[in-house]
Amino acid sequence: MRDKISSSPVLSVVSKVLFAPIIIFGLYVQFHGDYGPGGGFQAGVIVAAAFILYSMIFGLAKGETLVPVMVNRYLMCFGVLLYAGVGILSIFLDGMYLDYNVLSTNPSSGQHIGIILVELGVGITVATVMIALFPQLFHNFCIFVKLKLNPRQM
Repeated sequence: MRDKISSSPVLSVVSKVLFAPIIIFGLYVQFHGDYGPGGGFQAGVIVAAAFILYSMIFGLAKGETLVPVMVNRYLMCFGVLLYAGVGILSIFLDGMYLDYNVLSTNPSSGQHIGIILVELGVGITVATVMIALFPQLFHNFCIFVKLKLNPRQM
């Protein structure tokens, strides 16, 4: 099975050049999400797209060296725990689940802190889940293409 989609030097250089700006744009979308369009889900997809692009161009094995499987699993759990932890913390501070007003003495700053933490948890979770799903989807796609091009293997 092919581990990457191309061995083109042009794609290799372009993907190396675009890797960091894609992640920076994802961080911009993440932290701009409470003032305008964007937020955790969109940022997670953008950041995951950078890692998926790298894996597609350089191969799944090299992609796993960027984000090892165990690190990815821990980050998945951390994102969910961060989201849930903000809600549980607000309950312990005599508020309702995900009631951000109680996170600070000033309700406005509590709202700001709460939404940043929740959206960060969502962004981390979405990015890591997409990164975890990609190798299996890529493997299935390669099998499908191989069978489609050579039906005798069915």
